[in-house]
Amino acid sequence: MENIYNYSLNKLENVLVESNFKKYNANQIYDWLYKKKVNNFKEMTNLKKDLINYLENNFDITSLKVIKVEEGQDVKKFLFELKDENKIEAVLMYHDYGISLCISTQVGCNMGCSFCESGRLKKVRNLETYEMVSQILLVESYINKNITHLVLMGIGEPFDNYDNVINFIDIINNPKGIELGSRHITISTCGVIPKIEEFMYLGKQVNLAISLHAPNNKIRDSIMAINKVYNIESLMKTIKKYIEVTNRRVTFEYIMLKNINDSEENAIELSRLLKGINCYVNLIPYNETSHINLTKSDQNAILKFYDVLKKNKINVTIRKEFGSSVSAACGQLRSNYEEEQ
Repeated sequence: MENIYNYSLNKLENVLVESNFKKYNANQIYDWLYKKKVNNFKEMTNLKKDLINYLENNFDITSLKVIKVEEGQDVKKFLFELKDENKIEAVLMYHDYGISLCISTQVGCNMGCSFCESGRLKKVRNLETYEMVSQILLVESYINKNITHLVLMGIGEPFDNYDNVINFIDIINNPKGIELGSRHITISTCGVIPKIEEFMYLGKQVNLAISLHAPNNKIRDSIMAINKVYNIESLMKTIKKYIEVTNRRVTFEYIMLKNINDSEENAIELSRLLKGINCYVNLIPYNETSHINLTKSDQNAILKFYDVLKKNKINVTIRKEFGSSVSAACGQLRSNYEEEQ
């Protein structure tokens, strides 16, 4: 049986009509699932008995299991167990502008970025839509508040799970669903060019973030395997086209790695690369992990890098550091849990 949280409203309407129920029944079900947040068909009290029986016989409504929560100042990290006993994680962050959640899109990742804890476990499988939806619903239930901003930047490469991710966005963006505004949703990709090109023509107002992390091919080749397939020149050409088609600003994520990509020369080179592009750069202090032999840039180096970009009129921010008291690196909580077991 397919999980009901895999269904967009339109798809659910079609399935119900084909089974001789009314189109409006899909709205009723969506209201129970996403507004009243009921996870038992029998509790959907305004549905007729024959429809409840149909739902019970044709749809799964089970969710993920929260098996661990680590809490720090302004941050909570959730470890989930899936039906097949694989583990994924999500990170909740409290900002002055709202509550953001960073979710996973795959079990493991095949992109092989050298700085990423997630990629140490190769991709086991894609997450189904319901497994992404469930991360939001379980976290909202835990904190008893609604998430205001969502980032697809946890374990996995979202554009390597493209169809499920687009279906997921349709569900959470729907006013009758989770109702997260498009501009409060960000998809982060390390640069899967064919999918960026496909995505740009969908007409969605969702934010796009590019994990760049280097100003040239030599450095990017050394830390990001994808650059050997889609190099910086082809990536930048695609991003310029994306901005032209969508008229949307793009974010470039840049993890600061000591003595690798954090020199003033690197900052000058990055400024040249991004000159004239409608973008902003998010400098990210690296979360160190015992499994990866890379270190965080000194605070002084990060500030100098920031100053060079500012002087060259590049919009830039330094991401607030979350989670020094939790397993902060993406994939680290899962990795630590597996080792403990």
